Parts: sequence; structure tokens; C-alpha cells
Amino acid sequence: MSFSSPASLLEVELRPDRPPILHVETPLDAPAWAGEYREALRAQVTEHGVLLVRGLQLREPDQVGSVFARLAGELMTERESFAPRQSHGPGLYSSTAWPVNQPMCMHHELSYALDVPGLMLFACLTAPAEGGATALADAEQVLQALPAALTERFEREGWLLTRSYNDEIGASLAESFGTDDREAVEDYCRGHAIDFTWRSDGSLHTRQRRAAVVRHPDTGRRCWFNQIAFLNEWTLAPEVREYLVDEYGEDGLPFNTRFGDGTPIGEDVVQLINATYEEHTRREPWQAGDLMLVDNIRTAHSREAYTGERQVLVAMAEPRRLPDCCPTPEGSRP
Repeated sequence: MSFSSPASLLEVELRPDRPPILHVETPLDAPAWAGEYREALRAQVTEHGVLLVRGLQLREPDQVGSVFARLAGELMTERESFAPRQSHGPGLYSSTAWPVNQPMCMHHELSYALDVPGLMLFACLTAPAEGGATALADAEQVLQALPAALTERFEREGWLLTRSYNDEIGASLAESFGTDDREAVEDYCRGHAIDFTWRSDGSLHTRQRRAAVVRHPDTGRRCWFNQIAFLNEWTLAPEVREYLVDEYGEDGLPFNTRFGDGTPIGEDVVQLINATYEEHTRREPWQAGDLMLVDNIRTAHSREAYTGERQVLVAMAEPRRLPDCCPTPEGSRP
């Protein structure tokens, strides 16, 4: 075990299998403490890509929202969500609704959007009985570990996300776009480089091409930045995939990913990506009251399966429009 004492004067516990952890004495006023130590905390995130703060004893959504605002300023309103969330105030959300017995694989939040969160904020109000960690992986290390031929193809072509909206699986139109008005949805798609088709049953099908490898806007380092494996059909539990294909067809899955040229991504590729993430994963079980700050471009995160109750609040902040987010000569059209 080692400790780092940078200019911020915060002593952070560093271990190779865990995220950096800062242990603090519980302050009387957590939002005021967050405001006082904002620059020091943010310096740690810049240095390590993530910071877990333990000891704040965060208990209530209003308190969490105030802490997040002190640390990040204005919080983002989520658009293009792939699954429902519960709102706890402007920019403050529950974790994504996802079966508790199925993991959410490593990904970078909203990596398929044009304006991506630069910073993710998490707060644990109720820790699960077992499992449920928000695990982490360094995107630069993952990129270097993946086969060069694979990453070069994705860097050249990008990746394609397809979505089919229905009333049964995934986020609804209103949950994803903030409205179910057809004209407003179309305007959003046109403004965000999303091709769309209304099908005969009135449902919406979309396609958007995004970069799989980007340069971090602050460091210039190349990062594996996408949701290729997480939103692919082969990451779904076999019984879930079989049901969805039987019910909606191969082209009607609520979400799926392909190579940038439209070629299907094989199960072997998805397994390779997920295995590489696992080799570079750091995890620390949540404790009630924990706070975690994540550089969303440098660091991927996941949610592991769990038992018992789990309440983790989430916010996104500091939107960044990456210049290489759309790997096409036109710069924005799929």
C-alpha cells in the first residue's frame, strides 16, 4: 500500500486493484466541505482518472445534489438514455434501471452522444448486501491491451449504434429524448447526427456512427471510448437475447452495435473486449455515504450484479464535444 501527497495535500490510498480512496472525517456540512476542497479533489481526478471519497456519510438526495453542484457546477440533463432512470432533481438521477442479477458491462457514459459528460459523479446512499460495485478501467490501458488490428479498424471506421424504440424494452421516446412529439424528436436527431426512420407501426429506428477511439481533450492521450460491447446483442443474457430476437427480429433489438461500415460484430469480438476490460478492472465495494468522481473519457465504469437493496445516485457534468467524435469525412453524418 502506498500514499500519494500531491500539492493538493490530500493523502489518497493507492492500491493496484482498487480505485484511489480518500478517507475523510465526516464534516458537519458536506456541501460546504465539497466547496472548500473542490480544487484538491478535482486535481486527484485529473491525476488518477477517478477518486472515491469515504467518510462523507451522504444520506439524502438533496444533500447529494448540493455536493455535486459544489464540485461540478451545473449538472447535465440526460438525453439519449438507453434505459429509464428516476429523477431526484435537476440533473440528479438514480442508477439506470437494469436487472440486478445481470452486470452492466464496462462503458463510457453517453459515448454515443455528440455532447458527452466529461465528469461522472456517484453517491451511494444504500450499499447492497453483496456485489453491486461500480468497477473501473483505464481507457488508455485498455486501448493498448486490445489487438492492434481490431482497434485500428474501429479507429478507421468508428462504430455504429442502432436503436429501436418500443413500449416494452429500454427507454421510451419521452425518456430518451425528453419528449414524444415526433417533430421535436426529428429535430433532435437532425441536430445530433442521428439517422432516423419511422416504421409502419409508428415506432422509431435510429442509426448513429461514433468514434471508438478519441483523444482526451485535456491530455491528448488516446482512449478506447465507446459502448461497443455493452450495447451489443452478444452481451445480453442468452435467454434475453433469444426472447428479443424472437419478439422483434434481428433488426428490431432495442439497441445493438456494429462496425462502422455496418458489418455485424461477432460474439468473439465482444467477448475479447469484455475480457480485456476485466483484466484491467479495479473495484471497491460501495459503503453507504461514499462519493465517487470519474473522468468519463479516461475511465470506463460498470455496475456489477448484486443482492439486497442498492441506491446509488448519479449525475453528469462538464459536457465535452470531442472533435473526433464522428469518424467520417463529413465530420458528423453517419
